[in-house]
Amino acid sequence: MRSRTRTAPLLIGGLALATVLGGGIAAPDRADAAASATAPAVAAPDGRLTNLAHLDFLLDQATPPAEVDGHTTYRLAEEPTLTLPWTYADARGGGTFERVGGGPLDPETGYWGQGAFNADDIARAAVVYLRDWKATGASSSRDSAYELLRAITYLQTTDGENAGNVVLWMQPDGTLNPSAEPVELPDPSDSGESYWLARTIWALGEGYAAFQDADPAFAAFLEERLALSLGAVERQSLSRYGEYVESDGMRVPAWLIVDGADASAEAVLGLAARVAAKPDDERSAVALRRLAEGIAAMSAGDERSWPYGAILPWAQSRSMWHAWGSQMPAALAAASVALGDEQLAAPAVRDAALFSTTVLTAGGPDNGWFPTPADRVQIAYGADARVQSLLAVADATGSAGFEALAGMQAAWFFGANRSGARMYDPATGVTYDGLQPDGTVNGNSGAESTIHGLLTMIALDQRPDLAERAASVTTVADRDGLELVEAESATETTGTVIAPEAWTGESLWSGGGLALTAGESAVFDIGQDDTRRWVEPVVWSSPDRSSASEWTSARVRLGTVEESAPPQGISPTPGVLLPRSLEKAVLPDRPEVTVAVTAGELQLDALLVRPWVSRLVLVGDGGSTELVHSSGPTTKPARVGWTGAPSTAVVYDSSGDVVNEYRLRGSRTVPVPSGGFAIVTGD
Repeated sequence: MRSRTRTAPLLIGGLALATVLGGGIAAPDRADAAASATAPAVAAPDGRLTNLAHLDFLLDQATPPAEVDGHTTYRLAEEPTLTLPWTYADARGGGTFERVGGGPLDPETGYWGQGAFNADDIARAAVVYLRDWKATGASSSRDSAYELLRAITYLQTTDGENAGNVVLWMQPDGTLNPSAEPVELPDPSDSGESYWLARTIWALGEGYAAFQDADPAFAAFLEERLALSLGAVERQSLSRYGEYVESDGMRVPAWLIVDGADASAEAVLGLAARVAAKPDDERSAVALRRLAEGIAAMSAGDERSWPYGAILPWAQSRSMWHAWGSQMPAALAAASVALGDEQLAAPAVRDAALFSTTVLTAGGPDNGWFPTPADRVQIAYGADARVQSLLAVADATGSAGFEALAGMQAAWFFGANRSGARMYDPATGVTYDGLQPDGTVNGNSGAESTIHGLLTMIALDQRPDLAERAASVTTVADRDGLELVEAESATETTGTVIAPEAWTGESLWSGGGLALTAGESAVFDIGQDDTRRWVEPVVWSSPDRSSASEWTSARVRLGTVEESAPPQGISPTPGVLLPRSLEKAVLPDRPEVTVAVTAGELQLDALLVRPWVSRLVLVGDGGSTELVHSSGPTTKPARVGWTGAPSTAVVYDSSGDVVNEYRLRGSRTVPVPSGGFAIVTGD
């Protein structure tokens, strides 16, 4: 099941995972799904990581009914058949896959509750073939890109009050399905702004840039359709440009597509490509700048406080970050280059230096931090979004440090993940559909996973040294980063364990919780360590409740938390679940933290525990790579390298600029700036 609305509940832990917020998820196992085709996806490797065989296998053809009002495409009369990717591919025996659609299948009509093909995957598959064509000159990729662009523009509504919007689903025979089952918003799917509108703009912008000289007539058609979609964005989103609203006390822009910096980012990628290809297109340039400004306004926190410099994806929640689709830094970097404005890249640099390092050392691209890492499923869409963002920021700034971080993230596809399993197979082009919290791999390989695995591979193939490194340091040898201590796991407490409803409407309790009233206390074991650690209580604040609490460790005062609910604004829920910063860190070898409530009632979800010095070490046939990230308040020493082994350590500040470089023989201590990081490579 694919979820594309922001209001659905979140189910955690099963293979049949459903997520919130309009994006991609790990496809569920479906033993009873009917087949549309069965075939292995195998091709001989040609020395590149990119293998389009499985995506080629997912492609099928459909011929829409004649003369559907509001829907046509380039040369439809002459070329009535469209090419589109099936949504899912379920694993079967012998390395084969079964192409299936979304929702239940009606055996009498052959229709799926949602459809066989969807606009999101059509648009993104077009981007894959466009980028492969650009990288290799392959005529087969050019042909596939052409066909997919014809298909996505057929789903675009051409006239009426919804002109420029996009129908999401199509049935196997080419019939459009504007109202899917289960219901997705907007309903009908072309009745308002949507993720699929943003992704259509992404494909159209990159499509125009690619075909501008190669096929001017087709490029002119894409230009017309991009203008049509841009009109929808101007009407539905950018009409509120310059207006800010409040969301749980945070000032947020009102003109993002579906209130999403994530959705807007994918539109920005297309607009940046368009503006780079045609700089005199003032209309696209204005839309690009305004959407980029909105994305930049979602940057929050710093090395000390949530969300640690990340660009948040959804204006209606200051408590949420998710890995899937979080190409906000990539979009800002691309916009800064296309518009010649370095300031647009500044929030992307903060995200790369402060937050991407936090994610890497905490365990990788989790589906969702809400604000705790409560949804630890990991999918290709999330891993690729981090890779693309780091590479785009590296290209915009010239920082080799961000490129190296991208290589460490890309190693996720080759086994540098919690299961040690390869998530992408260069011999077949298969990218698996997800990695569960327990390390189980979902062996299906649908369009979304395939697309985003390939986007990473295309990027790596253009950087051979980075590709070699990413594919050869495939084992996680050490990791020490952000950890979660559940409130209900208190070793001592006079409070009461509570079981709140998990999904609040814009955040997620990580499990149970602990309620403490004035005079009550609790003690938590946060484990021993050789570095100081920040402890951040994750507190539920609601309009009918306030509290004050004192936090200590071994009788050393860490800080006071005084909380009450901020103004709700556009947040869907009165109340907010947020980490609270304490003034002091816990000293090494002091495993206990105590909270004493002095007023009101404290509702505690969990503690986030972050080392001052976080670490990730990857090893493999290619040697070793170590990342050390500092969240300390000033420059702090960190031990790097390996006993008896030569290595090179490069230290970067929080802007990705080189501070110092060391040639090591064995391990040693090097100073790492606050918010900066060091990368150590050994042969």
